Amino acid sequence: MDATTLATFRQNLYVTFTRAADALFEVADALLTAPQPRSFVELSQAPGMQRRWPSCYAALADGRIDRMALRRLFARHLPRPAPGARLVLALDTSPIHRPEAATVADRTLVYAPNTPPGATPVLPGWACSTLVALPDPVSSWTYVLDNRRVPSTETATTVGTEQLTALLALLPARPVLVADGHYGTAAWVAATAALPCDQLLRAKRTAVLYRPAPPRTGKRGAPKKDGARFQGSDPATHGTPDARWQGTDARGQAVTVACWANLHLKACRDVPITAVRITRAGAAGTKRDPHEAWFWWRGAAPPPPETLPPLYARRFGIEHGYKLDKQALLWDAPRVRTPAQFARWTDLVAAAHNQLVLARPLAEIARRPWDARYRAASPQQVRRAMGRIIAQVGTPVRPPRPRGKAPGRPPGAVVRRAPRHPVRCKARPRAA
Repeated sequence: MDATTLATFRQNLYVTFTRAADALFEVADALLTAPQPRSFVELSQAPGMQRRWPSCYAALADGRIDRMALRRLFARHLPRPAPGARLVLALDTSPIHRPEAATVADRTLVYAPNTPPGATPVLPGWACSTLVALPDPVSSWTYVLDNRRVPSTETATTVGTEQLTALLALLPARPVLVADGHYGTAAWVAATAALPCDQLLRAKRTAVLYRPAPPRTGKRGAPKKDGARFQGSDPATHGTPDARWQGTDARGQAVTVACWANLHLKACRDVPITAVRITRAGAAGTKRDPHEAWFWWRGAAPPPPETLPPLYARRFGIEHGYKLDKQALLWDAPRVRTPAQFARWTDLVAAAHNQLVLARPLAEIARRPWDARYRAASPQQVRRAMGRIIAQVGTPVRPPRPRGKAPGRPPGAVVRRAPRHPVRCKARPRAA
C-alpha cells in the first residue's frame, strides 16, 4: 500500500508544532507505539522515544501548536465518503473529571455517568466539544476534525457553533450533522440557521413547535405570528403526517417513521423544521432506549423517511471514538495544571487518532488467538502495527541534545504554594 498520504500528514503535522516540536511529536509517536501504556509517563518507555520521562510533561508545558493550521490539516486529509454517499458529521461533548485538582484553573461541574441512584450526576472537571466524521457502519473509526475545551464563560452551543462554522469553510460538499438532545434547542437552531449544513437533531417529546401563521384576516390589531401548536407528547396536535414509512430494522423488528414539515420555533420563526417521530417495536422501552423518539430535521429537503433511523444510529460512532481516546490513547490520563496544557494534549490525542485512521490500509494485522477472525480490524489492532509503519514512513524529529542534570533548587529558596482555583458553576440556560 502507498504510504504517501500518511507521510505527508506527518510532515505537515510537525509544521503545526511551532515550539518544542520535536518533544511534542515524539510524545504523539509514543502514544501510537507504546505497548499498552497505563499512565502518561509510561509513554517515555515507548521503543522510539529518545527523550526521558520529564520531557513528556515538559512538552505540554513548553510546546505551542498552531490550531488553525492543525484544523486545516485535519480537514485536508479527511477520508472521503463512498461514491454517492454524503459526509456525516457528529458533534458532542465529553467530560474530563478532575474532582481533586484544586490547583487546576477554570473547572466547571460536568456530567458524571454511573452515579449512585439519587446522587447528582456531576463532578468538577472540564468539558470538551468534539466534531468528528462518522464511519459507516458504526464503529470507533471516527475521524477527529476539531476538539475544543468548553470554558466556563461559554456553552457547548457557542463552542460547537464556532467549530462547525470554521470547518464548513474547509469542506468540499454540504454535510449532514447528527447530534443528541443537547443540541435540539432553540438556541442551537438559531445559532446555526445560516450555516450550509443539514442537521438531524434529537429533540424532547415535550418541545413545542408551531405551524405557519394563518393568513391575515383584515381585522384591526397585529396578525398572528404562529399557527396551530405542535407537541410530540400531545397526539391531539399532530394531525396527518406529511410523510410516513413502515418497515423493519436489521433485526426484523417493526419500525415506523412519520414526518411533519413546515414547523418552526417561536424563537426563530424563519427557520423551517421537520419533526420526525421514529417508533421501534424492538426497543427496550427505557429512558435510554425508548419505543418512541423525536427528532428535528433542519436544512434542505429531508431525505426519504426510511433513511432517517440508520442515519441517526451512526451518531453512536462518536461514543466508540471517545472510548478509544480515553481507554487506549490516555486522553484523560495526564494530570496537567493549566487548560492550555490540556488543549495541547487533546490535539496530540486527536493527531494520533487520525493517524490510526490513515494507517488503516497499511496495517498487516497480526491477530491474537482470542481476536475474532471475521471482524474488520479495530484501531487497537492497527495500533499494534504502528511501530513498523512509522519506521517505514519516517519521522521529522531531530535527535535530542543532552544538557546534563539541572542544578536543582538553590539552598534557602522559597517554595511557593500553587494557587487554588474554585469550581465555577454556570448559570442554567432557560428552556426554549
